[in-house]
Amino acid sequence: MKKQRTFSHGLILGAFCLGFGIVLAYSDHITVDDIKAAALQDRLNSLGQVIPASIHDNNLVDDAMVMNNQGDQEITVYRATKDGKVTGLAYEIFGVGYAGKIKLMLGIDTEGKVLGVRVLAHKETPGLGDKMEVKKTDWILKFDGLSLGNPPVEKWKVKKDGGQFDYWAGATITPRGIVNAIRNGLELFAANKEKMMDMNAPKAEPNKGGH
Repeated sequence: MKKQRTFSHGLILGAFCLGFGIVLAYSDHITVDDIKAAALQDRLNSLGQVIPASIHDNNLVDDAMVMNNQGDQEITVYRATKDGKVTGLAYEIFGVGYAGKIKLMLGIDTEGKVLGVRVLAHKETPGLGDKMEVKKTDWILKFDGLSLGNPPVEKWKVKKDGGQFDYWAGATITPRGIVNAIRNGLELFAANKEKMMDMNAPKAEPNKGGH
């Protein structure tokens, strides 16, 4: 009788554990899907700020491609197309600020002109080094329409270094890092224009989201 009760308790405990495991696995599946959906939406929002909706009729994520950057690092290039022709590109670039790495999204047209730049992540000091955020100032918007030839490459520096770009009192390192990042991003396009605009190049995996 005692053995029978022990066996019954074991079955109940086993069933409980099995049920709990199924619920946990299902919840984890839902959570992962939610995280992926949120990440995709965040990416689309970022792309929408640097690639005008008027210049494309495609899904930027669907037409993304992956290429190797310097040092064999992979970079995801989001391509805007209209009527089957590439009209713009966007990809992540990185600069170094006072508090560390700054991640940005750069959008450019097919001639290498800046369509837009937005900060995606940084650790700069609030109220001092965060003036590159569009919600704080319009500083980042002043890059729109510029290119490697406008201004000349040697002028792609902050004014303190002999360039043409403003910096903020008490925070030279951060704007310097951003200007360098944008210049490097434009140089990347100039060196890889044909590859970036090749619509026959293998597309990125659906969940590929940058570096």
